[in-house]
Amino acid sequence: MRSRLYPAGSVVLAMAAAGSVLAGPAGSAFAAGTGVRADLRADVNRDGRVDVTGGSDNTGEDTWSVDRGAVLLPNIDDDSKRCPVTAPDGEPLSDAKLAACNDGSDTKVNGTEDAADLARVRSVSLPGLPANATGSLKIVTGGKHAHLFLKRAGKWIPVTSATRLTAAELRSGVEFGVEATDVVRDTAKWDGRAVVRLTVTAGQKVTSDAVTLRVAPLLTQHHLQDTQQVMVSKVQGSGPDSRLQREFVAALEKEVKKAGVTTPLVTFTMYADRWAQDFVEPAYVSMTGPGGRRQVMRVMLRSAQPNRDAGRELFERMRGRDIGVVQVTDGAEPDDWSLNSMGNLETIPPYTHGGRSFPAGRIIMGERKDSGARPSKVMRTMLTSQGLQNPLLLDTSWLGVGHVDEFVQFLPADTPRGWRIGIADPKAGLHLLRDAKRDGHGRTKMFSVPGRSGAPAPKETIDQALASRHLVADNELAARRIAANLEILKRETGVTDEEIVRVPALYTRDSEALTADGQEVPVPRLTRMGAGSDLVDSLREQGQQKWLAENPAQRAAAPATVTTSAYVPGAVNGVLLGRDRYLAPRQWGPVIGGKDIFTEAVTAAYQRVGLKVSYIDDWYTYHLGMGEVHCGTNTLRDATAAWWQRPVANRNRA
Repeated sequence: MRSRLYPAGSVVLAMAAAGSVLAGPAGSAFAAGTGVRADLRADVNRDGRVDVTGGSDNTGEDTWSVDRGAVLLPNIDDDSKRCPVTAPDGEPLSDAKLAACNDGSDTKVNGTEDAADLARVRSVSLPGLPANATGSLKIVTGGKHAHLFLKRAGKWIPVTSATRLTAAELRSGVEFGVEATDVVRDTAKWDGRAVVRLTVTAGQKVTSDAVTLRVAPLLTQHHLQDTQQVMVSKVQGSGPDSRLQREFVAALEKEVKKAGVTTPLVTFTMYADRWAQDFVEPAYVSMTGPGGRRQVMRVMLRSAQPNRDAGRELFERMRGRDIGVVQVTDGAEPDDWSLNSMGNLETIPPYTHGGRSFPAGRIIMGERKDSGARPSKVMRTMLTSQGLQNPLLLDTSWLGVGHVDEFVQFLPADTPRGWRIGIADPKAGLHLLRDAKRDGHGRTKMFSVPGRSGAPAPKETIDQALASRHLVADNELAARRIAANLEILKRETGVTDEEIVRVPALYTRDSEALTADGQEVPVPRLTRMGAGSDLVDSLREQGQQKWLAENPAQRAAAPATVTTSAYVPGAVNGVLLGRDRYLAPRQWGPVIGGKDIFTEAVTAAYQRVGLKVSYIDDWYTYHLGMGEVHCGTNTLRDATAAWWQRPVANRNRA
C-alpha cells in the first residue's frame, strides 16, 4: 500500500480519475466566450497561504505526494469540550459512543479554535462574471469523509447541495474551509483524498475547477522531537503499592524538572492501570496554517485491547482543544493481547536508506515468530495506511511480555544520521558478574535493593546467580535473539556498529507452571499485561492463575519457547527527557567497593555518547511487574516540524 499512496522521492499520486479537470465543452465555451474561467486554489505548496494571484498553488493541484499537495486535518479533537462523557442518566458511555463524538462529528465550526483546524480553499476572483452567474461547491471524491464550509459575512456555514454562491461573491473571490471527519483507517476503504469542485454557471454556460486535498497522516513521535510533557499514572488508594506509586510520581516530577521540562506532569487518575506506556501511544497530525504556523493536533492512539478501561480516560479527560483520540479495536481478532500494548510500538527516527525514505520516522513492533502471533491487524492496517511509517516487525518471541521497548531504543546523536540505536547487551551483563566472581566477590549479594511493603529483599549472591539452573542459558538465548533483531535494524536503516550503544543487561525466564502431564510451561507474570496489578508476589501469582484460566490451550500445550524478562532493571527501558538527558531505572545491582557495578557500567555506556544519566527507583512499582520506567510513563513531544521534510542533521546520510 505504501508505494501506492506515498512513493519514495517525488513520485506523485495521479488524481485524474477524481474529476479534477475543467468541465467539458460547455465549460470551455463559457471560458472562451467571456474570458471567465473557474479557478479554485488550495495550499498546494504548504506555505500557509493560498495563492490566488500567482502560480505557486496552481501547479500540481490535482496530484498529491509526500512533498507537495494540499493537506487537511482530521478534525477529531473537541475544542469547546462539548462531547459528553456520561449518558443523561449519569451512566458511563460505551467505548463506541465516547469515540463517536468530536468536532468532525457535526457540521458546525465550533469557535475560532475549531476554525483553525480547517484547511483553506479559495476561489480566484472573477471580475468579468455576468450578473446572472451562480456558483456551487461539492466534494466529488471523499464526500463521506469530509465536510465543506463557506465563509460568509464572517461566519462559517456548512455547504450543502442547496448552497449557491452569488455573482458578487464570485467576482470578489470566496474562502472555504475543509475538514476530514476521521483519519485514514484502511486505504482499501478510503485513501484520504477529498476532491473539491467549484462550478460556475451563467445561463447555459458552465465552467468548473477542482483541487485535491489529502488528510494529514497520523504519525507517531520519535526521539529527535524534544520532550514537552511527561505522562504517568497516579494510582489512588491508601495501600502500600499506592504509596510507593506516589513516591515514584514525586521522584519522576523532580527528574523531569531537572531535565528542563517545566510543564507539569499529565497524571492518569481514573483507572488503576499504572502502565501509562501501554494503553496509549501519543501521535499527531499537522498541516501548515495561516502565516506559515504549523497547526498541530495531538492524537492519543488508544491501544487495541478490548476491555482495557484505562484507555477511556483519554476520551474522558484528555480529549479537548487540539487533542483528539483514535480508537481501533476488533474484538474478533485472535491476536496476542500483550503485543497490542503500546510499549510494543516504538519509532525509528527519520532516515533514508536503500532508496527508501522515512521523513517522519518508521514504526517498529514486536511479533512472536515462534507462535505466529502478531499485533492487531486493524491497528497495523491503519498504521500502514498512513503511508509514511510502514511498520517493521521484530521478533519478541523470547520475551514474556513481548514488547520492543524491553531491548531497543533510539537516541539523538550529533552525527550525519542524527541518531543512534541503544540496545540491551546480555553478554555484557554476564561479563560483569563473571568478572566480579573472578575478582573474589562471588558472595556479594546480587541485588542491593532493600525490602519494602512486605516484600523481602532478594538474598541470592553473584555465585548463586551464575550457578542457577537457567540464568546463563537464558541470557545467551536473549543475546542471540537481540543480535538477530539488530541485524534487521541495520539492514533496514543502514546503521553501522559504530552507531550502536550497547547497554549491559540481564534477563531471566518467566515463572513456570506445570501442565497436566507434569511438563513445565513458561507463564508470563502478567502484571504488565493488565490493569490494577499489585506490586508483590501474591498478586503476581494471581495473575499467573488468571492467565492460565484464560488460556487453556497454553495450559495443555507442550513446553513452549522459553520467555524472559529483565533480571536487573532494564536500563534501555528508560525515558529520554532531553537530547542529552536520560532517565534510567535504578539498577540495584551488586555493590562492590561502594559502587553498584551495573550502575557504573550503564552510566559509562551512555556517557560515551554524550548522555547524562540519572536514575529512579522502580523496583517495586514496575520492575517486579515485568516493566520499567519507560513502561510506566509516556511523553508528549514537539511535533511542529513539517513531517514531509527530513531533519537537517539527517539529510546528508543515504
